[in-house]
Amino acid sequence: MRVLFVGDVVGKPGREAVFALIPSLRSELRLDVVVVNAENAAAGRGLTPEIGGQILRCGVDLMTGGNHIWHYREIEDYLDREGRIIRPANYLNAPGRGSHVVRLADGRTLGVVQIEGRVFMKPLECPFAAIERELAKMGKTTGVLADLHCEATSEKQALAWYFDGRLSAALGTHTHVQTADERILPEGTAFLTDAGMTGPMDSVIGMDIGLSIQRMRTQRGTQHVVAKNNVKLCGAVVEIDDATGKAISIERIQRSHSD
Repeated sequence: MRVLFVGDVVGKPGREAVFALIPSLRSELRLDVVVVNAENAAAGRGLTPEIGGQILRCGVDLMTGGNHIWHYREIEDYLDREGRIIRPANYLNAPGRGSHVVRLADGRTLGVVQIEGRVFMKPLECPFAAIERELAKMGKTTGVLADLHCEATSEKQALAWYFDGRLSAALGTHTHVQTADERILPEGTAFLTDAGMTGPMDSVIGMDIGLSIQRMRTQRGTQHVVAKNNVKLCGAVVEIDDATGKAISIERIQRSHSD
């Protein structure tokens, strides 16, 4: 099974990269499943049902969320009724679900789970416990991918090592900067600390450079405006052994998109 995981989609530039590139990447990379982190797809923060539908229609099998997924109130009903989007599993008593099983026509299945980290973030339920619960809930699958939506690289690495051999892939999101540490851990889990951002690279994690600098220099709040230039789709392709659920390979990808 070949799976493409796409890092945080940021605003309109990121969406347009997904719309333009995913259909051709499915063929070129011989992909079975495409999973996209879409928590920032609407104007750089949050997701709307309309945009979620557009992303799913371009060849995406499943979307994941994150701490910004709650930005628009209408997303709550969407999380409950659309099975092809998940949010971090360690938000208890929240709309939606923390995992989902993608079922292919040939009978193979990919379980996908997402958690949010607690280091430098919210005091949510323990992410280790949340993954354990979701793994038990989804049962036996051909493979399992985890979106580790964490601020701290150490927390992502600790989670990957703890679940080594039980996850096919443990891929980080949230920091919007693609790391260069892709590897397969000893028991067969493909790991990448951060899959990166799908959006404008001439930016400060997707946002307008000048406004971001102003906010940091003055410590005054400024409007968040999505940047526009040097748009790339970032992520990773993981190949999973159908018999064992172990990762065979992991490859970082960056693809440029221009209007």
